[in-house]
Amino acid sequence: MNELKTGTLDVPGATLYYEQRGSGPVLLLIPGAGADAGLYAAVARLLADRFTVVSYDPRGVSRSPLHGPLADQQVEVWSDDACRVLDLLSPDEPAYVLGCSAGAIVATGLLARHPGRVRRVIAHEPPLLELLEDPAPHRALFAEVRETFRKEGVGPAMARFSEGLGGGRPAEQHDAELPPEVQEMAPRMYANLPGFLEHILCPFSSWVPDLDALRPVAADLVPAAGAESREQVPLYGPAARLAELTGSPLAEFPGGHLGVTERPAEFAERLLAELTGGARPAPTAAVA
Repeated sequence: MNELKTGTLDVPGATLYYEQRGSGPVLLLIPGAGADAGLYAAVARLLADRFTVVSYDPRGVSRSPLHGPLADQQVEVWSDDACRVLDLLSPDEPAYVLGCSAGAIVATGLLARHPGRVRRVIAHEPPLLELLEDPAPHRALFAEVRETFRKEGVGPAMARFSEGLGGGRPAEQHDAELPPEVQEMAPRMYANLPGFLEHILCPFSSWVPDLDALRPVAADLVPAAGAESREQVPLYGPAARLAELTGSPLAEFPGGHLGVTERPAEFAERLLAELTGGARPAPTAAVA
């Protein structure tokens, strides 16, 4: 039942690589920009007895090649890609969806553009800067990170990004303790970073969700953030604002921005509670 199956799907402008395991209703896991399906390996195994767990490499990332040159990416295109994956693997019924980081932005766009294809969307820390009451300093940080990449390369850019976000606790696991698939993903993710820094970071974080489209389906939306991200305004703040603006209560998950890899068992348990409509503990703090 936990056997991993892989396949590819041609979409306009790209060929998507996808993975699936388990049985039951489809749970689509959308990775953040730079990451790929390997991000969710541990959580997928934990939930495969309840769901057909599907993930994929976004276009231009890892094993999903573009059919042309890499340019600035669009949330709408990535959201339509996610819909096409669901059309292939869950053609007869709506699916559950989890997106993390930029994947949460894509999941939010998927719900707004294709509400009939999903039954519940968990959007974990979407860095939707324009939802913040004062996005300017965070917008400037992201632009500075991109400019640092252009002038100095990946290492200095990511160092500036980490420094600028601030407030987060270091991951509690060493690389050797991470699932093998996540360790295997690391070289691919590093190879993806130039595309992320140049063509995804700023276009995605400046995207403004269609709140008029989201409010009528707010019952299907779960804005979420890590309990350890409360001081990281660009990560926790947009989720809190999305909850406020749509009327969907904010859910707190274990860990921080990478809780899905740092604490997969606790994250999976919390995710299952959200997917099945379980009781939701109230956050103890919020970031405006």
